Amino acid sequence: MPKSSDRLLVVRKALAKTWDYFRENWGAPFVMGFMLFLIVAAIFLSIGLDACADDVAVYAYCALVVGAALQSASFLRTIRRSSSKD
Repeated sequence: MPKSSDRLLVVRKALAKTWDYFRENWGAPFVMGFMLFLIVAAIFLSIGLDACADDVAVYAYCALVVGAALQSASFLRTIRRSSSKD
């Protein structure tokens, strides 16, 4: 059975990798939010709350637009950094 310090080290490494991913991919949290909002909208729609589902779907779309814009900016930044190193 692993020690608690070993588990803590694994959690710290996973959090560090996640933090690095989000620092590199600016739009990722918004795209993940889009998916969460869309799931919530589907649940609302399935239980008959059409008006709430529509509102949540609008928020989902806005999160997707912001995420795509930030992801594009992050991609362009990465391209500029790699071309300046060459």
